[in-house]
Amino acid sequence: MGPAELMQAAAMARRFYLEGKSKIQIADEFGVSRFKVARVLETALERDLVRIEIRVPAELDADRSDALRARYGLRHAVVVESPTSPAEAVAVDEAAADPENLGEVAAGLLGELVTDGDVLGLAWGRSTTHMAAALRQLPPCTVVQLTGVYDAGTADRGSVEAVRRAAEIAGGEAHPLYAPMLLPDSATAATLRNQTGIARAFEYFDKVTVAAVSIGSWEPGISTVHDMLSDEERDHYSSLGVAAEMSAHLFDAEGRRIGRDLGERCITVEADRLRRVPEVVAIAGGQRKAAAIDAVLRSGLVTSLVTDTAAADQLLLGARPAPRPALERADPDGG
Repeated sequence: MGPAELMQAAAMARRFYLEGKSKIQIADEFGVSRFKVARVLETALERDLVRIEIRVPAELDADRSDALRARYGLRHAVVVESPTSPAEAVAVDEAAADPENLGEVAAGLLGELVTDGDVLGLAWGRSTTHMAAALRQLPPCTVVQLTGVYDAGTADRGSVEAVRRAAEIAGGEAHPLYAPMLLPDSATAATLRNQTGIARAFEYFDKVTVAAVSIGSWEPGISTVHDMLSDEERDHYSSLGVAAEMSAHLFDAEGRRIGRDLGERCITVEADRLRRVPEVVAIAGGQRKAAAIDAVLRSGLVTSLVTDTAAADQLLLGARPAPRPALERADPDGG
């Protein structure tokens, strides 16, 4: 390109990329066809006269996020950078992820997804608890608890507090569940579900428009349900091929629900109700949870994911074909 061509290309590029003018407007100004404008702009990119740079905050990975969204057919996927220092990496590996970092990013995503008048559902999980603590703003909405608490004695520090905080931020009603997640038998669970306060919260399950859930892999310290069961019960569900747990629902590696009898003993939102929620955001990260995340995404229950680079790399390197898009809300159980 000669000097005149360079100056014209630079001027056209400035009009198009910086001033937001259309190709037709630029063509009229310079007395050329819009096709020539298109060729000049293309040449400007090829000759490095114009550089297009997409910048996101350093802690987010745009390439992995887009690849993960496409692989699983998600509506939103946000990948957070995992810690890089050896000390941080060891800490993350022990805890399966950095829940505070994931929670902060998830809080930002929730702020985008929730709209005025929505019903927000929060399930028990360390990540969702950290997310609620990181919330700074929410449109006016109702907040309902989707699962019982891990330990009724810690309700004020767990999911009940998360629901209260989210409702306070939103200036809306809070509907917590003052009940343990797992009961000794289905009869006790049924009795609790009929209690006034719990039944009132359950009435909101069909109204939930956005839900936030956590994912656990089937191992000590990584799955709340695993930790609540006896050794004999763990062995039983392990023999069924359990690979993941979400809101007290168990899944095998292909995303099929198994161990449905466990759900009858739990205070939790039913999987069928969760499937009807328009937006279900899962928050989970770490290499140790990658297989569990894959299993839950294959279930079709989740529409969006907040994870980290450690888990994302494992998910993207998986040799198995990607599942059907979660946006189809398909039921792998045939229901």
